[in-house]
Amino acid sequence: MTSELYETGLGKRKQVLGDAYVERAIGAADSFNREFQDMVTEYCWGEIWGRNVLSDKQRSMNNLCMLAALNRPHEFKIHFRGALKNGCSLDEIKDTLLQIAVYCGIPAGVEAFRLGREVLNEEGITPEPAK
Repeated sequence: MTSELYETGLGKRKQVLGDAYVERAIGAADSFNREFQDMVTEYCWGEIWGRNVLSDKQRSMNNLCMLAALNRPHEFKIHFRGALKNGCSLDEIKDTLLQIAVYCGIPAGVEAFRLGREVLNEEGITPEPAK
């Protein structure tokens, strides 16, 4: 039996990360990590992402900053894709990555731009040439 927060979280998680990713993560759960998947869905996605104070775009940009600071490249790429799905423009993401470079250090900024470029390439998104 699932809670209302779980259902809210499942919907939000799929909206941001995509159905296939979420179904794969939950479907691969076993007795070792099932409770963790439930906790992530209910609390991260239901309790926090389900709130209505910040927009999903703001939450995406916040996550990019935190994940870069924590040096979590796998999660950074997942949330970079989520930021695109949430309607963040490339300019908004670029400014977020520039802020990462200033507040987290140039190496973190280098990695954030490198990972972002990987996602853009994987998604077939080509930024406009520099002027």
